[in-house]
Amino acid sequence: MDNTLKRVALAAAILCLGLWMISSGRASSPTGAPAASLRAAGDARAVYDKKCAECHGKDGQSHTFRGKHTHSRDLTDSQWQEQVSDERIYNSISNGKGKMPAFSKKLTEDEVNSLVTFVRNLKH
Repeated sequence: MDNTLKRVALAAAILCLGLWMISSGRASSPTGAPAASLRAAGDARAVYDKKCAECHGKDGQSHTFRGKHTHSRDLTDSQWQEQVSDERIYNSISNGKGKMPAFSKKLTEDEVNSLVTFVRNLKH
């Protein structure tokens, strides 16, 4: 078998194994979290769209009418992302900050944690 055919066969085997692991729930994210956390990303998007997008925008850049009016943070700003800790993002979501309302009584701890991860993934 030549090298190209070997590579194609290996890639197909890896793809099949990966698909099997995802479908059986045995896959994990790069952080080592179970595949359920991959599904949680979709849940985080739904929570973000419902609670955050009006001010921060669907893309996180705060180019909304309300976002401009309230001077909402551009969540995609890489400089801000590098300076802020996960704990600070968590606290801002839970306790509010400036004109941003507190969500500790409206969201579960898991939802807030998933939003922290979601915000981190908005970085440009």
